[in-house]
Amino acid sequence: MRVSLWALALTLGAGVAQAQDFTPAIIFDMGGKFDKSFNEAAYTGAERFREETGIDYLEFEITNEAQREQALTRMATRGDADVVVGVGFAFTSAMEEIAPEHPDVRFVVIDSVVEQPNVRSVVFKEHEASFLVGMAAAMASETGTVGFVGGMDIPLIRNFLHGYEQGVHYVDPEIEILANMTGDTPAAWNDPTKGAELAQSQFDRGADVVYHAAGGTGLGVLQAAADNDMLGIGVDSNQNHLHPGHVLTSMLKRVDVAVYDAFMDAKNGELEGGLSSLGLADDGVGYAVDEHNEALMTDEMVEQIEAAKAEIIAGDLIVEDYYSTQN
Repeated sequence: MRVSLWALALTLGAGVAQAQDFTPAIIFDMGGKFDKSFNEAAYTGAERFREETGIDYLEFEITNEAQREQALTRMATRGDADVVVGVGFAFTSAMEEIAPEHPDVRFVVIDSVVEQPNVRSVVFKEHEASFLVGMAAAMASETGTVGFVGGMDIPLIRNFLHGYEQGVHYVDPEIEILANMTGDTPAAWNDPTKGAELAQSQFDRGADVVYHAAGGTGLGVLQAAADNDMLGIGVDSNQNHLHPGHVLTSMLKRVDVAVYDAFMDAKNGELEGGLSSLGLADDGVGYAVDEHNEALMTDEMVEQIEAAKAEIIAGDLIVEDYYSTQN
């Protein structure tokens, strides 16, 4: 039985931390562990670890920004956690402050870099897999216009868009790309209504495929695609099953692998600080083809995408990341 953070704070004499020699912990970002996207991928990795090892984990879901520092502190102290994973870039400042105060605890931050000796920073080459789904969008489009809906307007999400644009134009330089960001606060990750509105606007302007990188907001994008008999592209987790026949593919960001590896490495005493950057060559990002979208992703499309993927891994096809454009 997993123990919630706040229950743990009140029952220090019992619970997971007392029953196990090794206790991992995970703190999910805004939107919750069942957002069908980024957080849920992290949850999948934690669950895989639990199922394989029989070791339970502590967990908490952030509902407001003020909880981050408190959650990290309580996991590291009252929770007796050996490793604490913060799911999302928003944990950066809190972890920079908390990690040095607990040198015997290992920390992991996803989608950011914290330069502390007891912190593993895991980032992903989102632009590489976004390039591939951009190719898919261009090949599937019949109107010559495709779209993108981002969540919070930050460089991380701009990196998704930048890779997507390159993939689209790799197939057809003449295709028009419509792009909107949902907002500039964390609320942008959990507004399906706004996501649907932005996607609808792009469909109204001629787009017939829309890719989202917007967390829970993206569920509205995919719903709008289904409602308009158009195509959406999912993100982070495999979202093909949400609207079969209307989700062209999903850009996979293997947050599940990052969390699983962090827990397992910590259990084995092998979790070191430093930067881990995962791309196509590491199977850290990718795209999804399954029974829900195989009728949409033709053999010819997959063949071309796989060829491009091989060239990217070999270094023969360079996908520029957004960050390099800002220097």
